[in-house]
Amino acid sequence: MSISNATPVLAVDEKNLIPVSDHLRLMADIPPSRMFLINKSLKVYVEKNAGAKIFDASQGDGGASLPGAPRAILERASQLQIEHGTAYDMPFGTDAYRKSVVEQYWKLDSSSGWGPANVLGTAGGRDALIKAYQAMLALGHGRQGDLIMVSRVPWISYNWGPYGVGANVLWAPGDPAQGWAYSEDAIRESVKFAESKGRKIAGIVITNPDNPTGMTIAVGKQVSLAKAALEAGVAFVLFDWMYHYVTDESPMDLNTFLKFFSLEERKRIMFLDGITKSLGGSNIRNCHLIADEAVVKFITARASHGVIPSFYSLAVAMAAYEMGFAEAARAIIEPTNASRVVLKKLLAESGMQYIIGKGYYAFMNVADYIKAKGWTDSEPLGQYLAENHGVAIVPGAFFSPFGNDWIRFSYATPAERTEGAFKRLMEGLTL
Repeated sequence: MSISNATPVLAVDEKNLIPVSDHLRLMADIPPSRMFLINKSLKVYVEKNAGAKIFDASQGDGGASLPGAPRAILERASQLQIEHGTAYDMPFGTDAYRKSVVEQYWKLDSSSGWGPANVLGTAGGRDALIKAYQAMLALGHGRQGDLIMVSRVPWISYNWGPYGVGANVLWAPGDPAQGWAYSEDAIRESVKFAESKGRKIAGIVITNPDNPTGMTIAVGKQVSLAKAALEAGVAFVLFDWMYHYVTDESPMDLNTFLKFFSLEERKRIMFLDGITKSLGGSNIRNCHLIADEAVVKFITARASHGVIPSFYSLAVAMAAYEMGFAEAARAIIEPTNASRVVLKKLLAESGMQYIIGKGYYAFMNVADYIKAKGWTDSEPLGQYLAENHGVAIVPGAFFSPFGNDWIRFSYATPAERTEGAFKRLMEGLTL
């Protein structure tokens, strides 16, 4: 270079500079998630009722409400860590982890055209999602400020994760009587709405089973929704299957699912899964993203300057896949399935409007009680139930205004705990 060392130099060519914008000072403040705080109100009940039972139906964490990852898995992971050492790994994880995901977990057929190079290890689901949103924006329409489409009442971090990396969030049309489920028409209407605002849709997230509603979407419907989105001009479709093993049915089969999509369509679909829910490994922080190789390479390059998953988190997943995942996750899956049977019966007898599919959660309409209390939404109900009746739930108002009349009830507990929590809930809701 002939430039003097006394002269400041830009790190990239001027044609590649990010344009100056004052949008950062105009953004809404991103609030901290209240999901981590809701069960703290149970301490007030314990202080007032020494020795009384409490019930935490707010948990989306099988490591807290159920046994979590088995000791044998953690010990095997520790041994793998010792054997592997503590040097840097690649930003996607390790080759052994990629191979384990493909061969032992998904058992991907080579005819799918997808293999280890399509796998990216991440530090949990939120990390995978942030990386996916960034890829959607950059590789989709190549613009910040475009939209990520989510359901009408989404998991709270679906609202704020995209916003924090330069995407706006669009709540799709949906009918509460149908659990705010996506429809093909709603997707097409959302694309038109985005165009009317001078924006495009960089991605849509299809979650099955859903959080917070617990609703499940049949395989054929997931395919139909994805194809409608791609045909309408949505750049990417992300399938979040984090809860798909926690069911009394078969988990999703990626081999079969991929066959519904052409090679061109597969370049625009992504899959997220991990051990957070089905293995109860919330604080292990392991997830994987499966996508087109070009997408994985894009994310890997950026991850090399950002967040790289720890080997131990990969090793826990590898140990579980080595054991056989259904067996490894049995201590989470079986009690949750048993609780679902109990809760379905109790809900059917309650007279409440509710949604219950698979996964961890039921969503319940408590509008009459909210109205009787003179409240505008379900937020104060969460604190009231915890402090006065010893049961923690999550107010639907935390997810979006369309959930104001609802609460999320977690049944990822032993059946007797679920039954006790529901009984305490109904006592608290007595008008």
